[in-house]
Amino acid sequence: MYVAFVPNRKSPPAILLRESYREGSKVRSRTLANLTHWKPERVEALQRALKGEFDGLDGDPTSGEIFAVLFALKQLADQVGLSRVLGGSAHGRLAMFLVFARIAHGGSRLSAVRWAQQHAVEEVLEVGEFDEEDLYAALDWLAEQQETIEQQLYQGYVKRAGQPPALVLYDVTSSYLEGEQNELGAFGYNRDGKRGKQQIVVGLLTADDGEPLAVRVFEGNTADPSTVAEQINLLKQQFGVTEVVLVGDRGMIKSKGKAAISAEGWRYITALTQAQIRTLLKSQVLQPDLFDTDIHEVEHDGKRLILRRNEAIQSRARRRRDDKLQRLQEKLQQRNAFVAHSKRANPEAGLAQLQGWLKRHRLNSFVRLSLEGRSLQCHIDEAALAQSALLDGCYALESTVPASHMDAGTVDARYRDLQKVERNFRTLKTDFLEVRPIFVRKAKRTRGHVFVAMLALKITRLFEDKLQERFGTTDQDANTLTVGDALTALSRITYLYYNIKGRVYARLPRLDELQQAIFDALGLTFPRRTARAV
Repeated sequence: MYVAFVPNRKSPPAILLRESYREGSKVRSRTLANLTHWKPERVEALQRALKGEFDGLDGDPTSGEIFAVLFALKQLADQVGLSRVLGGSAHGRLAMFLVFARIAHGGSRLSAVRWAQQHAVEEVLEVGEFDEEDLYAALDWLAEQQETIEQQLYQGYVKRAGQPPALVLYDVTSSYLEGEQNELGAFGYNRDGKRGKQQIVVGLLTADDGEPLAVRVFEGNTADPSTVAEQINLLKQQFGVTEVVLVGDRGMIKSKGKAAISAEGWRYITALTQAQIRTLLKSQVLQPDLFDTDIHEVEHDGKRLILRRNEAIQSRARRRRDDKLQRLQEKLQQRNAFVAHSKRANPEAGLAQLQGWLKRHRLNSFVRLSLEGRSLQCHIDEAALAQSALLDGCYALESTVPASHMDAGTVDARYRDLQKVERNFRTLKTDFLEVRPIFVRKAKRTRGHVFVAMLALKITRLFEDKLQERFGTTDQDANTLTVGDALTALSRITYLYYNIKGRVYARLPRLDELQQAIFDALGLTFPRRTARAV
């Protein structure tokens, strides 16, 4: 018997169960049943049964290694060129595993070894058994090959884009350490708010679309501006860039960085600090009415100043200040009530405490506290308040890019592109990839660990973009699917082991509706599910 699909003109084909028989010297067939209205899975099951796939089946199948997680990540790595760059050596394959483990697992190298036991590492990556020391050796190799790998990935990016990036974005962040023995660990300006913890400083260089190009790790006490020179050297020597616009925030590109960039004949876009803006206002280079929702441009000292006011940020700043003043009044009332009901209370201690609170919340420039008897009083200097609020929502960009190359609106838009780097840092630090905790001590391995995270970021960005195209981009969209959600769905696709006549065969199950949608979104084809002997 067999299942036949018979064309039916403009209608769907008829699905018939038939058998062949011999009539004299001729072979004929007859229809036993019409299966047209059967569900596709029932038809396929019947086909498999007729082929004898279930003959000798001994009991239910046993679930085996998770297949689809590594399979999907491997296909995405192929698309970004990472598989080609890392190559097929033992170290290259284990480095690829480290990148995938950072995306789908996180944790230490030891925990990654245990995680690998649950996944089809050998089938997907062609990697045999390995231990923690093998992964450390791969991490060392990756750190040694970092510049070569970055250069090859950069060349691949340029080839896909059709031209080198005319503008690059650069920013730094810090990542705190739990231990005290890391060779790069030091105390510095901690963006994580973790007092008393050593940290490392991470600088990320991206193209104008946010695509990561290179990452560097510095000692934890390295000042942001001092990292700019290395990025210039990286762009010039490693990537062969001869002309570029470097975009960095106001704390990044300062006088030394500007001088170094200009010495190379390159251009920059950065922002002025509030203190710098007030100095220019005081010297009447700028006027307050130039800050408007429309962009204004002023030339000063051979540079372009792009001025604008963001009404949304202005409103938010005013609300925050009003909230702080309201909280201050509440604290004053609570403190005065406490002093009134406690003869042993010290009014001066309360004054000192609230003055410290004012300083921390930056209200001390226009709020003054005093004691009248045992009661605390608050005095607001309206003129000082107006001066403090003068620049709410206002910002000034400084650029050496000629107006003939980039108008004021484009300069403004390119500076705001730094949000793409901040998004990458959020992914690296606190969202999906979580570069912490850093379970290494040596400087080379620390750099290798962060480089693994950057390579994982390249794959994750592609993963996110493809999912957003298919499932939506907002939390309000019921169809939104995150990378974590997708990996959870794919983790349900495992090998199924069957015992047939004493031999064990492995098969992959059929994809469910969500899993198929994920594969479609990623542009991937699920491999054939032919049984294979184990």
